[in-house]
Amino acid sequence: MKNIDRGYLLTEQANPHSQNLDQLSPLEIVELFNQEDAKAVAAVSKEKIAIAKAITTVAEAIAKGGRLFYVGAGTSGRLGVLDAAECPPTFCSDPELIQGILAGGMNAMVRSSEALEDNEDDGASVIAEKNICDRDVVFGITAGGTTPYVHGALKEAKQRGATTIFFCCVPPEQFPIQYDIEIRPLVGAEILAGSTRLKAGTATKLVLNTISTGVMVQLGKVYGNRMIDVSVTNSKLEDRAIRILRDLTAISREEASDLLWRSGKRVKLALLMHWQNIDATTAEQLLAQANGHLGDAVRCNQKKT
Repeated sequence: MKNIDRGYLLTEQANPHSQNLDQLSPLEIVELFNQEDAKAVAAVSKEKIAIAKAITTVAEAIAKGGRLFYVGAGTSGRLGVLDAAECPPTFCSDPELIQGILAGGMNAMVRSSEALEDNEDDGASVIAEKNICDRDVVFGITAGGTTPYVHGALKEAKQRGATTIFFCCVPPEQFPIQYDIEIRPLVGAEILAGSTRLKAGTATKLVLNTISTGVMVQLGKVYGNRMIDVSVTNSKLEDRAIRILRDLTAISREEASDLLWRSGKRVKLALLMHWQNIDATTAEQLLAQANGHLGDAVRCNQKKT
């Protein structure tokens, strides 16, 4: 383990607004957090061009048979795993399309294993294990920008021809630009000095949510602002699916429930069946021709008729 002074990093600075944190009342602590958290949102906004580029890049990669891998350690890695895990139930996407890689594996989700982030070779090895290639995108997440495990993964991915995206909360002069796309929301010093699970973690969650959702929009998983590819796996999601059908078709709850059943619990298919007055097989063919985009399938069929 190298004894490196990282005190120069923005994420390691002491926050002048929280110097008396240990003397604040609970209400004052909440107010201070609210003020500082707003800075995370503002910092993410300044990175909108890079975030939009990441959405386009990942969507194009997945459309061509590629995958997205989030790689991180500690809080950064856990947030990547969380975002990846939430895509299949929300968008009925293949779990292989977006994956989270965490230093220490899944045990590190609930048990601290931060020491494992110091091994660059381990990061490279996991990229090899995943058979990452030039169709894939590897998204490294490290708040302070220096985590060896993440850089080992990104360097190996780059050698294999994959597109690399890098997230950190420090400016280029503190850690130079090295990757294809870099997203750097400068959230400033944390309320608790060096605790990047706070504002840096908030910024990470905002960016990952935006990118994964934006990618799924580009891939036709959304119609309007509805999750029309929602995976109907429990009563809550079945109710949501029925309400989506009712809102977009103006039919009764009973009719929506029957339509959902006839579609095999596939909201997108059910909508197309209803709007075009066609059976499930025909609707599936139309969607396939439109690469899964519901709006395109509707417009295409209207032109034919």
